[in-house]
Amino acid sequence: MHTELTHEPDARRYVLRVDGDIASVLDYRELGDSVAFTRTFTNPPYRGSGLAGELVEFAVDDVEANSTRRIVPSCWYVGEWFDRHPDRAGLLDPRAV
Repeated sequence: MHTELTHEPDARRYVLRVDGDIASVLDYRELGDSVAFTRTFTNPPYRGSGLAGELVEFAVDDVEANSTRRIVPSCWYVGEWFDRHPDRAGLLDPRAV
């Protein structure tokens, strides 16, 4: 199984592909000095294998490495991901916490 993580800024999304097929998508919206992660979706055949968590981590790492923006976890899954990774809470927009 070959996985590929990409950021598609024109589509405002992060994508995880498995063997070329889209397995999971994280949509976002830019909000000035913040970015809202609005929706995480994993195609049914790939659910339960940790791919969404891998994708969220990739997106969080990308925001941290390439901007000064803070993250608004508008999607319940992203909120739960941050609950499981309190060491990353410094990246959250304090207005959204």
